[in-house]
Amino acid sequence: MNFLEKCMCKKHKEEILGGILFGAGLVLGSVVTALCYEQKRTVNGDKILENVKKMFLAEAPIEGSWIELHPVPLSRYSSKTDVYYGGISRKEEGVLVQYEFIADAYTGTILDLYKL
Repeated sequence: MNFLEKCMCKKHKEEILGGILFGAGLVLGSVVTALCYEQKRTVNGDKILENVKKMFLAEAPIEGSWIELHPVPLSRYSSKTDVYYGGISRKEEGVLVQYEFIADAYTGTILDLYKL
């Protein structure tokens, strides 16, 4: 193999290695972007309300329900997240009773449920 052939092989290997590294970088960047995007996606407020209604319907019929469909920031015990506020009303012993709840906007978990 003469000098020119050795240089061409070396250059070809560097181009292949560069292409592999570039491709690996694209894949890694895409995965990181997807994971970050997934963490910031909120749960649909209607789905949260549907779950809360199922919980209440297991005990008695409900008269009405509501949920704010725009999450709002909440700071509690040095923890910060976005939440949905909502409510349920039902009759208990002939009297209309109202409940309100706070749900985490990212997980749908009920953080608080209280009787008014």
